[in-house]
Amino acid sequence: MTVLKMIAPKFIASILLAMFSVSFTTAQPPASREYQIKAIFLFNFTQFIEWPAAAFANPGSPLVIGILGENPFGSYLHDAITGEKVNGHPLIIQRFSSISQIQPCHILFINQTETNKFGQLETILKGQSVLTVSDAPDFMKRGGMVRFFTKSNKTQLQINLESIKAANLVVSSKLLRLAEIFEPNKK
Repeated sequence: MTVLKMIAPKFIASILLAMFSVSFTTAQPPASREYQIKAIFLFNFTQFIEWPAAAFANPGSPLVIGILGENPFGSYLHDAITGEKVNGHPLIIQRFSSISQIQPCHILFINQTETNKFGQLETILKGQSVLTVSDAPDFMKRGGMVRFFTKSNKTQLQINLESIKAANLVVSSKLLRLAEIFEPNKK
């Protein structure tokens, strides 16, 4: 049985868990159900995206999920990744309140309030293997890689394969089956 066949049931189970569970914490306000689901997607992207070896300082380096701007996930994303590893890489979260604070990361969730700075982000991230993710409506037109959107009261994915390939990332066909493919040159 391939690794992806073993991971797919976990992926579906974790999304169902996110839909029916609530995170309680006193340190941060709880994330909305919508952002609990998006947090689980972010976690699962670590299993369905391949980064080149050069994206890590060494084989045991952490896989970093960055959040630019306000954290809409509360503690839910942290709770979801605590103790998890992907291909020997422990998962950690880093928060960046501004573009100037961005440090190397593998996934960068860009809060809607920060997408107006995407031109600057492109310059900073150029040549790096960073999966950019947002739920901003115009994110894909600005070169974003993965966008969350709501359709029929369900969180959906839109993927820009051109941007992903330009960052030397490989996306699993299992993830592609769940997504709408964004074609930047299609009118």
